[in-house]
Amino acid sequence: MKYGKELIIDLHDCDVSTFTRKSIRSYCIQLCRLIKMKREDLHFWDDHNVPEKYKQTSEHTSGISAVQFILTSNITIHTLNLLSNAYINIFSCKDFNSDEALEFTKEWFKGTVKQSKTVSRL
Repeated sequence: MKYGKELIIDLHDCDVSTFTRKSIRSYCIQLCRLIKMKREDLHFWDDHNVPEKYKQTSEHTSGISAVQFILTSNITIHTLNLLSNAYINIFSCKDFNSDEALEFTKEWFKGTVKQSKTVSRL
């Protein structure tokens, strides 16, 4: 029996102007409309309101992480500003069109799909 589906996306060479709370919030709203998911809480982890000396400066940690909870699971986003990369996971036990979600995500962040994979969760 299939429990759910997860779309895993690695985007490179993104437009880093899309790596903002405002843009990511809009992405989540529009993506959820597209794939017909009910949005719940949205949480961010980043350097917003963090003193300069404590901000992340490593290529592997400088960026925004966000979790958009949806009624049937979650969407996670990790952006790396210095590398212009975004890593997105869309997981739901309700089915969705992974091709549409992938194309929308690629266009939103204006990146190149380095790899993507749709996984059936059993």
